[in-house]
Amino acid sequence: MLLSAHGNSKGKIGVFIEDHFDMTEYRLFNRRFPAAGYDIQYISNLWGNPTLQFGSNPDNGWVEEHLTVSKDVKDVNPSDYVGFLLIGAYATDRLRYTVKPEKGKPNDAPAVELMRKIFATPGVKVGTICHSLWLLCADRTLLEGKKVTCAHNILCDVENAGGLVQYGDDGTVGSVVDGDLITAKHPAFTDELIDIYLKEIEKS
Repeated sequence: MLLSAHGNSKGKIGVFIEDHFDMTEYRLFNRRFPAAGYDIQYISNLWGNPTLQFGSNPDNGWVEEHLTVSKDVKDVNPSDYVGFLLIGAYATDRLRYTVKPEKGKPNDAPAVELMRKIFATPGVKVGTICHSLWLLCADRTLLEGKKVTCAHNILCDVENAGGLVQYGDDGTVGSVVDGDLITAKHPAFTDELIDIYLKEIEKS
């Protein structure tokens, strides 16, 4: 699924997605980024299929949002994008699945391998929100020493992976910028994440 910018495109933003994604974030991403002049392309591990359909969390008792993805993470070149977003809820937990884990072998899920390439590409911004730091927890080198925030549910995962979670008066802070990584706490901070993310990518 590709959503085109309103007017001339300023660049393309890739959004990692899988089943059980957050509806609030999905709807705001789809509305605000094209309105700001950016194409949005949803990407996922397609498991050898030309397309796959994914559904949102059943927050109101049913799956309200569906989308069909045709861009495989294996075919993504980070330098073709101005940045990437990791959508919240359980999508990124599913994306870090590895078929045949072995003792001592780094996680080889295609989405994790792409994240390594993204972090090795200077200037490419990565935005995460809520539970989506789970994807980075699959490889300690992606998180270690970085200042971040996240949902309270995954604090232990993030800190065990070496992330430096930032705290405030209400548990974790709302949003954090550390270099090319922008993180936000939960869906109520989606607009704040988008505001900061747009400022950061337009600095580049």
